[in-house]
Amino acid sequence: MPEPLPSTRSRIPGSGLAKGLAVTLRTMTRKTVTAQYPDTQPHLPPRSRGVIGLFEENCTVCMLCARECPDWCIYIDSHKETVPAANPGGRERSRNVLDRFAIDFSLCMYCGICIEVCPFDALFWSPEFEYAETDIRDLTHERDKLREWMWTVPAPPALDPGAEEPKEIAAARKTADKLAAAEAAQAEQAAQAEQAAQAEQAAHAGPTASADADPATPGATGPATPPATGPDTPQEGES
Repeated sequence: MPEPLPSTRSRIPGSGLAKGLAVTLRTMTRKTVTAQYPDTQPHLPPRSRGVIGLFEENCTVCMLCARECPDWCIYIDSHKETVPAANPGGRERSRNVLDRFAIDFSLCMYCGICIEVCPFDALFWSPEFEYAETDIRDLTHERDKLREWMWTVPAPPALDPGAEEPKEIAAARKTADKLAAAEAAQAEQAAQAEQAAQAEQAAHAGPTASADADPATPGATGPATPPATGPDTPQEGES
């Protein structure tokens, strides 16, 4: 059986009022602290959601943020440009060029879906909050203003030293290690080939140098020069 509820008659009359007055007395004895805004800026938490900054160099005009926005407050315009082939005989390609990127903050509900779905890290939260306007139509900010807010985005927090390394960094490091090992192997093969060529050149140069030695040099070996003979040369036995 469920336990019966405690009877309210056993409570001391006026105990609730006494507790409320105690809170009031504690508050009255404390010093009042008033932030003199705008002379004193408030200390915002690092992950506060102020406005959305745009890093347009990363934007590929995929339109994913505009399609996923539940308030339809993101406006994007673009056009296509033809990029010439990088190599001779290659094929020309086309790319999207961003013309307009605007956000209507009078409709935005700061859900952050556009930032989460952006696959190229072009949108970021900025703690900037001073963007009030006297006309609601001026709350639609274009990409120039969004880019200015990008420079107020705080740096990401440092990773936990004991956390697992991100897969992207691990894959990049593995590829870099493979390239370094391949370059080292190529350098070693080139050094060995150069040493072999030098040894072969020295082996061929040794016999040639000994054969070309001067016979008149003392200690040099070579065929003896036959004596000159002729009508004016005295023969043996002639006086």
